[in-house]
Amino acid sequence: MTFSASPVTWPDPQRAQRFQDWLAPLVADQGLLPDTLATASSDASSRRYLRIQTRDGHSRIIMDAPATPNQVAAFVAVGRMMADCGLHVPTLHAHDEGSGFALLEDLGSTSYLQALQTAQQTGDLATAQTLMRDATNALLRWQACAHGDALPRFDEAFVRRELQIFVDWCVQAHHGKQWTAQQQGYWDRTVTSLAANIAAQPVVPMHRDYMARNLMVCSDASPGQGTSEGTGLPTVTSDARAPTAPSPNPGVLDFQDAVLGPITYDIGSLLRDAFLSWDEAEEIDWAVRYWEGARRAGLFGLDASGEDPHEMAQDFGLFWRALEWTVLQRHLKILGIFCRLKHRDGKPHYAEDLPRFYAYVVKTATRYVELSPLLRLMEDLQPQLLQTGFSLR
Repeated sequence: MTFSASPVTWPDPQRAQRFQDWLAPLVADQGLLPDTLATASSDASSRRYLRIQTRDGHSRIIMDAPATPNQVAAFVAVGRMMADCGLHVPTLHAHDEGSGFALLEDLGSTSYLQALQTAQQTGDLATAQTLMRDATNALLRWQACAHGDALPRFDEAFVRRELQIFVDWCVQAHHGKQWTAQQQGYWDRTVTSLAANIAAQPVVPMHRDYMARNLMVCSDASPGQGTSEGTGLPTVTSDARAPTAPSPNPGVLDFQDAVLGPITYDIGSLLRDAFLSWDEAEEIDWAVRYWEGARRAGLFGLDASGEDPHEMAQDFGLFWRALEWTVLQRHLKILGIFCRLKHRDGKPHYAEDLPRFYAYVVKTATRYVELSPLLRLMEDLQPQLLQTGFSLR
Protein backbone atom coordinates (compact mmCIF):
# COMPACT_ATOMS: atom_id res chain seq x y z
CA MET A 1 0.00 0.00 0.00
CA THR A 2 1.45 3.36 -1.08
CA PHE A 3 0.62 6.38 1.09
CA SER A 4 0.29 9.81 -0.49
CA ALA A 5 -1.94 12.86 -0.52
CA SER A 6 -3.68 13.99 -3.70
CA PRO A 7 -7.08 15.29 -4.80
CA VAL A 8 -9.88 12.77 -5.12
CA THR A 9 -11.18 12.01 -8.59
CA TRP A 10 -14.15 9.82 -9.44
CA PRO A 11 -14.00 8.21 -12.89
CA ASP A 12 -17.56 6.99 -12.40
CA PRO A 13 -20.11 9.79 -11.67
CA GLN A 14 -22.56 7.29 -10.21
CA ARG A 15 -19.92 6.10 -7.75
CA ALA A 16 -19.21 9.68 -6.78
CA GLN A 17 -22.91 10.30 -6.08
CA ARG A 18 -23.23 7.12 -4.01
CA PHE A 19 -20.26 8.27 -1.98
CA GLN A 20 -21.77 11.71 -1.34
CA ASP A 21 -25.07 10.13 -0.31
CA TRP A 22 -23.26 7.83 2.15
CA LEU A 23 -20.98 10.53 3.55
CA ALA A 24 -23.57 13.26 4.07
CA PRO A 25 -25.21 11.91 7.27
CA LEU A 26 -21.79 11.09 8.75
CA VAL A 27 -20.44 14.63 8.52
CA ALA A 28 -22.19 15.92 11.64
CA ASP A 29 -22.26 12.62 13.48
CA GLN A 30 -18.52 11.96 13.07
CA GLY A 31 -17.32 15.59 12.95
CA LEU A 32 -15.93 15.28 9.43
CA LEU A 33 -14.63 18.10 7.21
CA PRO A 34 -15.61 17.13 3.63
CA ASP A 35 -13.46 19.83 2.02
CA THR A 36 -10.32 18.10 3.34
CA LEU A 37 -10.93 14.81 1.50
CA ALA A 38 -7.78 13.55 -0.26
CA THR A 39 -6.44 10.30 -1.65
CA ALA A 40 -4.43 8.55 1.06
CA SER A 41 -3.22 5.34 -0.56
CA SER A 42 -3.63 2.87 -3.39
CA ASP A 43 -2.81 -0.76 -3.92
CA ALA A 44 -2.89 -3.48 -6.55
CA SER A 45 -6.67 -3.91 -6.40
CA SER A 46 -9.51 -1.57 -7.38
CA ARG A 47 -9.82 -0.68 -3.72
CA ARG A 48 -8.43 2.66 -2.51
CA TYR A 49 -8.25 4.69 0.68
CA LEU A 50 -9.11 8.35 1.25
CA ARG A 51 -8.16 10.55 4.21
CA ILE A 52 -10.55 13.10 5.73
CA GLN A 53 -9.89 15.52 8.58
CA THR A 54 -12.14 15.93 11.61
CA ARG A 55 -13.19 19.00 13.59
CA ASP A 56 -11.21 17.86 16.63
CA GLY A 57 -7.93 18.01 14.68
CA HIS A 58 -7.63 14.32 13.88
CA SER A 59 -8.25 12.37 10.69
CA ARG A 60 -9.99 9.24 9.52
CA ILE A 61 -9.61 6.87 6.58
CA ILE A 62 -12.37 6.01 4.12
CA MET A 63 -12.22 2.69 2.30
CA ASP A 64 -13.60 2.89 -1.23
CA ALA A 65 -14.18 -0.66 -2.47
CA PRO A 66 -16.12 -0.45 -5.75
CA ALA A 67 -15.65 -4.06 -6.85
CA THR A 68 -18.73 -6.27 -7.01
CA PRO A 69 -18.97 -8.07 -4.71
CA ASN A 70 -16.88 -5.83 -2.47
CA GLN A 71 -14.97 -7.08 0.57
CA VAL A 72 -16.34 -4.78 3.25
CA ALA A 73 -18.22 -7.61 4.97
CA ALA A 74 -15.04 -9.72 5.11
CA PHE A 75 -13.06 -6.71 6.33
CA VAL A 76 -15.51 -6.19 9.19
CA ALA A 77 -15.61 -9.86 10.20
CA VAL A 78 -11.86 -10.49 10.08
CA GLY A 79 -11.11 -7.14 11.72
CA ARG A 80 -13.35 -8.08 14.64
CA MET A 81 -11.59 -11.44 14.93
CA MET A 82 -8.16 -9.79 15.01
CA ALA A 83 -9.22 -7.08 17.46
CA ASP A 84 -10.62 -9.71 19.81
CA CYS A 85 -7.17 -11.30 19.81
CA GLY A 86 -5.46 -8.04 20.78
CA LEU A 87 -4.15 -6.97 17.38
CA HIS A 88 -4.04 -3.30 16.44
CA VAL A 89 -6.51 -3.03 13.57
CA PRO A 90 -8.36 0.14 12.52
CA THR A 91 -11.44 0.90 14.58
CA LEU A 92 -14.53 0.77 12.39
CA HIS A 93 -16.67 3.94 12.79
CA ALA A 94 -19.23 3.36 10.02
CA HIS A 95 -19.67 1.15 6.97
CA ASP A 96 -22.05 0.25 4.17
CA GLU A 97 -21.51 -3.27 2.88
CA GLY A 98 -23.84 -2.78 -0.07
CA SER A 99 -22.06 0.32 -1.39
CA GLY A 100 -18.55 -0.72 -0.43
CA PHE A 101 -17.64 2.20 1.84
CA ALA A 102 -16.20 2.20 5.36
CA LEU A 103 -15.01 4.91 7.75
CA LEU A 104 -11.96 3.79 9.71
CA GLU A 105 -9.46 4.89 12.31
CA ASP A 106 -6.38 6.49 10.72
CA LEU A 107 -3.28 4.50 11.69
CA GLY A 108 -0.97 7.14 10.21
CA SER A 109 1.25 7.32 7.16
CA THR A 110 4.38 5.40 8.17
CA SER A 111 4.33 1.84 6.92
CA TYR A 112 6.63 -0.92 8.07
CA LEU A 113 8.03 -0.90 4.54
CA GLN A 114 9.15 2.73 4.87
CA ALA A 115 10.55 2.23 8.37
CA LEU A 116 12.39 -0.97 7.52
CA GLN A 117 13.84 0.43 4.30
CA THR A 118 15.17 3.39 6.29
CA ALA A 119 16.59 1.02 8.90
CA GLN A 120 18.35 -0.96 6.18
CA GLN A 121 19.77 2.14 4.53
CA THR A 122 21.12 3.52 7.82
CA GLY A 123 22.28 0.22 9.25
CA ASP A 124 19.83 0.53 12.15
CA LEU A 125 19.43 -3.17 12.89
CA ALA A 126 18.02 -2.49 16.37
CA THR A 127 14.96 -0.76 14.93
CA ALA A 128 14.51 -3.49 12.35
CA GLN A 129 14.73 -6.15 15.06
CA THR A 130 12.15 -4.40 17.22
CA LEU A 131 9.65 -3.95 14.39
CA MET A 132 10.05 -7.49 13.07
CA ARG A 133 9.68 -9.02 16.52
CA ASP A 134 6.54 -6.97 17.13
CA ALA A 135 5.14 -8.20 13.81
CA THR A 136 6.02 -11.79 14.70
CA ASN A 137 4.42 -11.51 18.14
CA ALA A 138 1.23 -10.04 16.67
CA LEU A 139 1.04 -12.88 14.16
CA LEU A 140 1.48 -15.50 16.87
CA ARG A 141 -1.09 -13.79 19.08
CA TRP A 142 -3.71 -13.97 16.34
CA GLN A 143 -2.94 -17.52 15.31
CA ALA A 144 -3.00 -18.72 18.92
CA CYS A 145 -6.37 -17.24 19.86
CA ALA A 146 -8.48 -16.93 16.71
CA HIS A 147 -11.03 -19.54 15.71
CA GLY A 148 -10.61 -19.70 11.97
CA ASP A 149 -13.20 -22.34 11.12
CA ALA A 150 -15.41 -19.71 9.44
CA LEU A 151 -12.60 -18.61 7.10
CA PRO A 152 -12.23 -19.98 3.57
CA ARG A 153 -9.83 -22.93 3.36
CA PHE A 154 -6.51 -22.54 1.54
CA ASP A 155 -6.80 -26.00 0.01
CA GLU A 156 -5.30 -27.69 -3.05
CA ALA A 157 -7.85 -26.17 -5.44
CA PHE A 158 -7.00 -22.72 -4.04
CA VAL A 159 -3.27 -23.36 -4.50
CA ARG A 160 -3.69 -24.53 -8.08
CA ARG A 161 -5.85 -21.51 -9.00
CA GLU A 162 -3.17 -19.17 -7.70
CA LEU A 163 -0.36 -20.95 -9.54
CA GLN A 164 -2.29 -20.78 -12.81
CA ILE A 165 -1.99 -16.97 -12.61
CA PHE A 166 1.77 -17.44 -13.12
CA VAL A 167 1.19 -19.51 -16.25
CA ASP A 168 -1.44 -17.22 -17.76
CA TRP A 169 0.19 -13.86 -17.10
CA CYS A 170 3.92 -14.34 -16.52
CA VAL A 171 4.74 -17.20 -18.87
CA GLN A 172 2.23 -16.54 -21.64
CA ALA A 173 1.29 -12.84 -21.51
CA HIS A 174 4.59 -11.36 -20.30
CA HIS A 175 7.14 -13.69 -21.88
CA GLY A 176 5.01 -14.85 -24.82
CA LYS A 177 5.85 -18.51 -24.17
CA GLN A 178 3.81 -21.59 -24.94
CA TRP A 179 5.13 -24.66 -23.15
CA THR A 180 5.97 -27.91 -24.90
CA ALA A 181 4.51 -31.16 -23.59
CA GLN A 182 7.76 -31.78 -21.71
CA GLN A 183 7.70 -28.34 -20.11
CA GLN A 184 4.06 -28.78 -19.12
CA GLY A 185 5.11 -32.00 -17.44
CA TYR A 186 7.76 -30.13 -15.49
CA TRP A 187 5.12 -27.67 -14.36
CA ASP A 188 2.61 -30.35 -13.37
CA ARG A 189 5.23 -32.02 -11.18
CA THR A 190 6.08 -28.68 -9.58
CA VAL A 191 2.45 -27.86 -8.80
CA THR A 192 1.88 -31.30 -7.29
CA SER A 193 4.96 -30.92 -5.04
CA LEU A 194 4.01 -27.43 -3.86
CA ALA A 195 0.39 -28.41 -3.18
CA ALA A 196 1.51 -31.47 -1.20
CA ASN A 197 3.84 -29.33 0.92
CA ILE A 198 1.00 -26.99 1.85
CA ALA A 199 -1.44 -29.83 2.55
CA ALA A 200 1.02 -31.48 4.97
CA GLN A 201 1.25 -28.48 7.31
CA PRO A 202 -0.79 -27.60 10.40
CA VAL A 203 -3.38 -24.96 9.59
CA VAL A 204 -3.86 -21.61 11.32
CA PRO A 205 -5.74 -18.36 10.56
CA MET A 206 -3.77 -16.75 7.75
CA HIS A 207 -3.71 -13.07 6.73
CA ARG A 208 -2.52 -14.07 3.22
CA ASP A 209 -0.62 -10.81 2.62
CA TYR A 210 1.26 -10.31 5.89
CA MET A 211 4.08 -8.14 4.60
CA ALA A 212 5.68 -4.82 5.47
CA ARG A 213 3.51 -2.82 3.08
CA ASN A 214 0.36 -3.86 4.97
CA LEU A 215 1.73 -3.14 8.45
CA MET A 216 1.84 0.32 10.02
CA VAL A 217 4.17 1.88 12.57
CA CYS A 218 1.95 3.24 15.37
CA SER A 219 3.28 5.28 18.28
CA ASP A 220 0.56 4.19 20.68
CA ALA A 221 -2.54 2.05 20.80
CA SER A 222 -5.78 3.74 19.90
CA PRO A 223 -8.73 3.81 22.31
CA GLY A 224 -10.65 1.50 20.00
CA GLN A 225 -7.92 -1.08 19.67
CA GLY A 226 -8.93 -4.59 20.60
CA THR A 227 -6.97 -6.12 23.45
CA SER A 228 -6.47 -9.56 24.86
CA GLU A 229 -7.80 -8.48 28.25
CA GLY A 230 -10.81 -10.47 29.33
CA THR A 231 -10.47 -13.07 26.59
CA GLY A 232 -9.11 -15.74 28.91
CA LEU A 233 -6.34 -16.38 26.38
CA PRO A 234 -2.63 -16.26 27.10
CA THR A 235 -0.52 -13.61 25.45
CA VAL A 236 1.92 -15.31 23.10
CA THR A 237 5.42 -14.06 22.51
CA SER A 238 8.28 -15.41 20.43
CA ASP A 239 10.84 -13.73 22.65
CA ALA A 240 11.09 -14.19 26.41
CA ARG A 241 12.27 -10.57 26.70
CA ALA A 242 9.31 -9.16 24.73
CA PRO A 243 6.54 -7.31 26.59
CA THR A 244 3.54 -9.41 27.58
CA ALA A 245 0.99 -6.70 26.78
CA PRO A 246 -0.10 -6.25 23.15
CA SER A 247 2.16 -3.77 21.38
CA PRO A 248 0.69 -0.91 19.34
CA ASN A 249 2.91 -2.16 16.54
CA PRO A 250 2.12 -3.20 14.01
CA GLY A 251 -1.12 -1.65 12.89
CA VAL A 252 -2.52 -4.34 10.59
CA LEU A 253 -4.26 -3.54 7.29
CA ASP A 254 -5.71 -5.35 4.26
CA PHE A 255 -6.74 -8.46 6.15
CA GLN A 256 -10.02 -9.03 4.32
CA ASP A 257 -8.58 -11.95 2.29
CA ALA A 258 -7.84 -14.03 5.41
CA VAL A 259 -8.14 -17.80 5.08
CA LEU A 260 -7.36 -20.92 7.08
CA GLY A 261 -4.06 -22.19 5.75
CA PRO A 262 -0.50 -23.47 6.27
CA ILE A 263 1.39 -22.27 9.32
CA THR A 264 4.45 -21.13 7.35
CA TYR A 265 2.61 -18.84 4.92
CA ASP A 266 2.33 -15.57 6.85
CA ILE A 267 5.72 -15.69 8.53
CA GLY A 268 7.24 -16.55 5.13
CA SER A 269 5.45 -13.59 3.55
CA LEU A 270 6.91 -11.30 6.22
CA LEU A 271 10.47 -12.58 5.81
CA ARG A 272 10.56 -12.75 2.01
CA ASP A 273 8.67 -9.63 1.21
CA ALA A 274 7.38 -8.47 -2.15
CA PHE A 275 9.25 -5.16 -1.84
CA LEU A 276 12.00 -5.77 0.71
CA SER A 277 14.78 -8.36 1.03
CA TRP A 278 16.89 -9.49 3.98
CA ASP A 279 20.09 -11.45 4.39
CA GLU A 280 19.28 -15.09 4.99
CA ALA A 281 20.90 -15.05 8.45
CA GLU A 282 18.31 -12.45 9.48
CA GLU A 283 15.48 -14.45 7.91
CA ILE A 284 16.50 -17.57 9.81
CA ASP A 285 16.87 -15.70 13.11
CA TRP A 286 13.32 -14.34 12.87
CA ALA A 287 11.99 -17.68 11.63
CA VAL A 288 13.51 -19.51 14.61
CA ARG A 289 11.90 -17.04 17.02
CA TYR A 290 8.54 -17.57 15.33
CA TRP A 291 8.98 -21.36 15.37
CA GLU A 292 9.80 -21.36 19.08
CA GLY A 293 6.78 -19.16 19.83
CA ALA A 294 4.52 -21.39 17.73
CA ARG A 295 5.73 -24.47 19.61
CA ARG A 296 5.00 -22.85 22.98
CA ALA A 297 1.55 -21.81 21.76
CA GLY A 298 0.75 -25.32 20.55
CA LEU A 299 0.19 -24.19 16.97
CA PHE A 300 1.76 -27.29 15.46
CA GLY A 301 -0.74 -29.60 17.10
CA LEU A 302 -0.49 -33.37 16.76
CA ASP A 303 0.43 -35.68 13.91
CA ALA A 304 -2.03 -37.83 11.97
CA SER A 305 -2.12 -40.42 14.77
CA GLY A 306 -3.24 -37.78 17.25
CA GLU A 307 -0.56 -38.88 19.71
CA ASP A 308 2.71 -37.14 18.87
CA PRO A 309 3.50 -33.50 18.07
CA HIS A 310 3.66 -32.68 14.38
CA GLU A 311 7.14 -33.38 13.00
CA MET A 312 7.62 -29.70 12.18
CA ALA A 313 7.42 -28.92 15.89
CA GLN A 314 10.39 -31.16 16.55
CA ASP A 315 12.71 -30.15 13.72
CA PHE A 316 13.31 -26.54 12.67
CA GLY A 317 14.93 -27.81 9.46
CA LEU A 318 11.62 -29.32 8.38
CA PHE A 319 9.85 -26.09 9.25
CA TRP A 320 12.34 -24.03 7.22
CA ARG A 321 12.02 -26.33 4.21
CA ALA A 322 8.23 -26.07 4.37
CA LEU A 323 8.48 -22.29 4.67
CA GLU A 324 10.71 -22.00 1.62
CA TRP A 325 8.40 -24.15 -0.48
CA THR A 326 5.29 -22.31 0.72
CA VAL A 327 6.80 -18.92 -0.06
CA LEU A 328 7.84 -20.26 -3.46
CA GLN A 329 4.17 -20.90 -4.26
CA ARG A 330 3.37 -17.34 -3.16
CA HIS A 331 6.16 -15.83 -5.25
CA LEU A 332 5.08 -17.66 -8.39
CA LYS A 333 1.58 -16.29 -7.86
CA ILE A 334 2.93 -12.76 -7.33
CA LEU A 335 4.99 -12.98 -10.52
CA GLY A 336 1.73 -13.67 -12.33
CA ILE A 337 -0.16 -10.91 -10.51
CA PHE A 338 2.50 -8.27 -11.15
CA CYS A 339 2.57 -9.20 -14.85
CA ARG A 340 -1.24 -9.02 -14.93
CA LEU A 341 -1.13 -5.57 -13.33
CA LYS A 342 1.21 -4.42 -16.08
CA HIS A 343 -0.48 -5.99 -19.10
CA ARG A 344 -4.16 -5.91 -18.11
CA ASP A 345 -4.56 -3.19 -15.50
CA GLY A 346 -2.20 -0.47 -16.72
CA LYS A 347 0.00 -0.50 -13.58
CA PRO A 348 3.47 -1.15 -15.03
CA HIS A 349 5.42 -0.01 -11.96
CA TYR A 350 4.76 -3.33 -10.23
CA ALA A 351 6.89 -5.01 -12.87
CA GLU A 352 9.93 -3.18 -11.47
CA ASP A 353 9.99 -5.74 -8.66
CA LEU A 354 9.85 -8.80 -10.94
CA PRO A 355 13.65 -9.40 -10.72
CA ARG A 356 13.35 -9.85 -6.94
CA PHE A 357 10.85 -12.66 -7.44
CA TYR A 358 12.73 -14.37 -10.25
CA ALA A 359 15.74 -14.44 -7.93
CA TYR A 360 13.67 -15.76 -5.01
CA VAL A 361 12.30 -18.56 -7.19
CA VAL A 362 15.65 -19.58 -8.67
CA LYS A 363 17.34 -19.45 -5.27
CA THR A 364 14.78 -21.84 -3.74
CA ALA A 365 14.49 -24.17 -6.72
CA THR A 366 18.29 -24.54 -6.84
CA ARG A 367 18.37 -25.85 -3.26
CA TYR A 368 16.02 -28.80 -3.60
CA VAL A 369 16.39 -31.62 -6.11
CA GLU A 370 12.61 -32.12 -6.08
CA LEU A 371 12.25 -28.64 -7.58
CA SER A 372 14.64 -29.21 -10.49
CA PRO A 373 11.69 -29.32 -12.95
CA LEU A 374 10.85 -25.72 -11.99
CA LEU A 375 14.49 -24.73 -12.39
CA ARG A 376 14.39 -25.90 -16.00
CA LEU A 377 11.34 -23.75 -16.65
CA MET A 378 12.97 -20.72 -15.02
CA GLU A 379 16.09 -21.23 -17.11
CA ASP A 380 13.90 -20.77 -20.17
CA LEU A 381 12.42 -17.53 -18.76
CA GLN A 382 15.46 -16.04 -17.00
CA PRO A 383 18.61 -17.77 -18.30
CA GLN A 384 20.91 -15.02 -17.01
CA LEU A 385 20.04 -15.84 -13.39
CA LEU A 386 21.32 -19.37 -13.74
CA GLN A 387 24.34 -18.43 -15.83
CA THR A 388 25.70 -15.43 -13.91
CA GLY A 389 24.29 -15.86 -10.39
CA PHE A 390 22.04 -13.45 -8.56
CA SER A 391 21.60 -11.42 -5.43
CA LEU A 392 18.56 -10.29 -3.46
CA ARG A 393 20.31 -7.31 -1.85
